[in-house]
Amino acid sequence: QLRLVESGGGLVQPGGSLRLSCTPSGFTLAHSAVGWFRQAPGQEREGVSCVSVGGTTTNYPDSVKGRFSISRDNAKNTVYLQMNNLGLEDSAVYYCAVDWRPGPDFCTLHKGRYEFWGQGTQVTVSS
Repeated sequence: QLRLVESGGGLVQPGGSLRLSCTPSGFTLAHSAVGWFRQAPGQEREGVSCVSVGGTTTNYPDSVKGRFSISRDNAKNTVYLQMNNLGLEDSAVYYCAVDWRPGPDFCTLHKGRYEFWGQGTQVTVSS
C-alpha cells in the first residue's frame, strides 16, 4: 500500500523552529517533485514550499520566504521542511504531496498539480 507520511510536527513557542519530514512507503521520491502545504481551520490549503526532482528549484510564498527551507535527501528517500522563526500564523496541519509527472527543474505551489498526499502533521505555535 502506498503511503506518504509526515512527521515532526508539534507545539512550539513563537520564534521557535521545527523540522518536518516527508517519507513515502512503497515508492521512491527520487523521480517526483515534492510540495509542502498547510491548512488552518476555515482556510484554503496553501503551498508553502516545493522542490524539483533534482533539488535545483525551490519555491516559497512571500509569507514564509527566508524562514522556511525545503531540502531532499534521495538516499534517505525523505524531503524535509525546516521552519524557523515560527509565528502564530504558521499554526496549521502541514501536508506533503508528490507530483509524479514533474517537468525538469520544475515545481509549483499549486495544489492541483499534486497527485498523492499524506495525512498531515499538526503544527501549533503558541505561547
